[in-house]
Parts: sequence; structure tokens; C-alpha cells
Amino acid sequence: MDNMLTKTTGPLRVWTGALVFAVPSLVLIAGTGVGLASFLFILSLPFVWHDARAGLARHWPAARWVLLAFLFNVVVALLYFLVRPEEPLSNLEKPFRMFCAASALMLVLAARPSRRMLWWGAVAGATGAMLLVGYQRIVLGIDRPGGTINAIAFGDLSLCLGLVALAATLDVRHGVRSVLWPSLGALAGLLASVMTGTRGGWLALVFALLLFLRQGHLAHGRLKLLLGAGVAVLALLYFVPASGIQARIDEGINDARTWNAGGNKFTNLGIRLELWKGAGMLIAEHPLFGLSVQAGHARLQQHVQAGRLDPVVLSPVHMHNDAVQALVFGGVPGFLAWLGILAAPFAFFARAARRGAAAGHPNAAALAGMLVPLGYFGFGLTEMMFWSGRACLFYALMVFVLMGLTLNSEEELGN
Repeated sequence: MDNMLTKTTGPLRVWTGALVFAVPSLVLIAGTGVGLASFLFILSLPFVWHDARAGLARHWPAARWVLLAFLFNVVVALLYFLVRPEEPLSNLEKPFRMFCAASALMLVLAARPSRRMLWWGAVAGATGAMLLVGYQRIVLGIDRPGGTINAIAFGDLSLCLGLVALAATLDVRHGVRSVLWPSLGALAGLLASVMTGTRGGWLALVFALLLFLRQGHLAHGRLKLLLGAGVAVLALLYFVPASGIQARIDEGINDARTWNAGGNKFTNLGIRLELWKGAGMLIAEHPLFGLSVQAGHARLQQHVQAGRLDPVVLSPVHMHNDAVQALVFGGVPGFLAWLGILAAPFAFFARAARRGAAAGHPNAAALAGMLVPLGYFGFGLTEMMFWSGRACLFYALMVFVLMGLTLNSEEELGN
């Protein structure tokens, strides 16, 4: 082990650390940042193939279910692509590129970059996101800023970066100043999310708080305090009219009441509720294998013509819910594929976090790894996180990078 650690302290370690830093730092402020990083991970792998393959073989029992879950996602997409020629190529491309992101795991295992590169990347990404949407909202006067993507996805990814920065505080052993920078990164991610006006991300924050409350052995008391402070800041901002939180919550309540009373459905929440109503009809009609996108939208149009649905369901290009989307267009296999790429990484990181807590060495990378799929699950309740190629790649790269950092940390500590 000492020999291996010594061998990976040169340019390869620096290069891999730069790639690890690039993933969270560029996801929201550079349109091609994540895509470029994914290709560079793949292109770098042949230079360390022997060590990377040995590292993966060494950790295969622990990592296999995550890799198999991402592979199953590709297989399901490929089968549907073959039997439904009308499906767009992107339906296959995104799962394939997500699986190829496993190159990041292999490179991290071989090069053993510092975890701090990921923490600094998350802080830089969250801070950059806050400054960008702050400029768009305050200076340009954009009501729902979202950088170069839609406001909802931008807000959700900003909060995800904030949660990763929050987990970084677990990696700081001494000194208030050392805790300050990841704490500010977590706050920046929260504020960036608030400024986009995104509401769905707040669910992920609640899920994270519940995780810490129910499994207190996984997190340091300092981290729980910081997360509680984040929730308190969000609650405080509710009473600040300029934040828009109160208006967004009131709007959502009114939208739901109006939809339930049979009134106007052309509202942010009304469209979603009507879409989910229609999705329930499609799932009931084709529960096993679902429908193609074209057939599904054609069937929705028939329901609209029959008066069973409002025409608002015809304008969105997706179902605004990852699980519903998977069931409608992928049936049971599609739903299992979606569930697998969330549940398998969460289970991997949860086991690692428990091992670290039991050994008296809390594993910050494992905790961050739990928060990423948990966050995506929460975000996906009201938005399609796996619709965007950028969000898909970011998720896969973060999962595999964090897996590598988690396994390296365990080896260093002899767990």
C-alpha cells in the first residue's frame, strides 16, 4: 500500500485532481465543462490501464452492484431503442455515456487524487452559480434566472453542489477557518437555488435533514448543526419578500387548489398535476412495458379529445417526474433501471458511511455520495433530472468520482 501511494503522487495525481475539480466547478458555469471532463477521463484511462484495472478488480465486490445498475440502464435503453426505431438516439446516448463515466472511478482508484479537489470544486461551482444567477436576477432583472439552462435544473444542481460542500465539513478535523470555506459553499448553493425560484429542491433539503436525524451515527454534530442552520436560513428567507419564497409557496398552494376545483390548469403546478393524472391513465393501460414517446403523446391527445384531460398536457415534452417518466415510457424495466442508478449508489455509500462511523473515521466522501442520489431523487419528484444530458453526466461522474474517493479513503485508513 505504501508503495502504491508513493507511486501516484506525480503529474497523474495532479491531472486527475484537476479533472475531479472540473466536474462540480464547471457544471453550471460552462456549457461543455462536464462533457469535456467525461471525455478526458476516458482518454486518460489508457495511460494507467494496468493500475486502474487492478484497482477495480480489488474493489469489485463492493463496486459491482453500482456498475451493474448503470449497465442495466444501458441494456434497457438499447432494447427499447431496437424495438422502437422511432425513439430518439439521445434515449440510448445518455445511459451509455453515464456508464462510460465509470472511467472516472477507475482513474481515481489508480491516481488517488486528494479529496480536497472535489470539495474545492463543489465550493467553486456553488459560488459561481450564486454569482451568475445573482447577476441575472439583480442586475438584469430576470425573475427566474437559470444561467444557460432552465431555472429549475440550475436551482436543483446548485443545491446539490451545496450539499456536497456541506459534506466536506466532515473532512475538516480542526479549526474554525477550515470549516468556513465549505460552509460558505453550502450557503452559496442554497442561495443560488433560492434565487432561481425553484421549489422542488427544497424537498431534497428536507430529505437530507431527515437522513441525518434518523441516522445520526453517519454525521458529525457540526454537520447536523450546519444543515439545520441552512433550513433555518431558508425559513427566515420566507419572510423576506425579495427572496420570492413566500410568493412561490403561495402560488403553488393556489395552483393546487385551482386544479382540484376544476379551474385553470395552465399554471406551473397545474400542468404537472394534469400531466401526472394523464400519466396514471397511460400506466394503467400499458403497465408492463410502457409506450414509446410518440405513442404516449398520441394517446394523451386522444384523452384530450375525449375530454378526459386538459389540453395543457400536450405542450410539455416530458412528465416533470423521473419515476413517472420511467413508468410511462419504460414500464417495469424502465422504472427498475431508473431506480437502480439511484438505489445502488445510495446503498454503496450508506454501507461505507456505516463502516467509517464504526471505525471512528467518518467518511466525508461516502456521506456526499449518499446526498447526491438522495438529492436527485428529491429533485426528480417535480422535475426530469435525467432528461438533460448535462445533469445525467454530472450525476454519473459525481457518483463514480465519490466512489473512488470513498474506496481510497478506506484503504488509507485500513478499513
